Amino acid sequence: MCELDTVSKNDRSRIMACVKSSGNKSTEQKFVSILKNARITGWRRKYTAYGNPDFVFPSKQVAVFVDGCFWHYCPKHCRIPSTNVEYWVKKISQNAKRDLQVTIGLKKRGWIVIRFWEHELKGGKDFIQKIGRLKRIVNKTNVVSRGFRQD
Repeated sequence: MCELDTVSKNDRSRIMACVKSSGNKSTEQKFVSILKNARITGWRRKYTAYGNPDFVFPSKQVAVFVDGCFWHYCPKHCRIPSTNVEYWVKKISQNAKRDLQVTIGLKKRGWIVIRFWEHELKGGKDFIQKIGRLKRIVNKTNVVSRGFRQD
């Protein structure tokens, strides 16, 4: 077997532990630009909520997650590395299971949960539908005006 890694397992473990789980340019920072371009306002980052959503609209109880295709087991793009397969299958499967538990937990608390895959940020039908849904939800007003409630 050909070993391509140039550092020891301990060094690789230390390096991987330093990988940031937020502020990823390909996901979260790109999504900030998308929100700004779509003129979607009212969002917060690093907001304390169950499951640590990437973006939260506190007044609307909306949690948005931008999931990386590798780490969250995207059915279209996740490719398990060919070395240490058992470890990676277990690790990534646990991430996907946790994502489902977080979604269920937030919904039980009355939150709306929207999840975007990293690859969806490039555009396409699914992305347009989800960003449109998000925009409708956050622009929805609950203000009672002249005896009519607008939902």
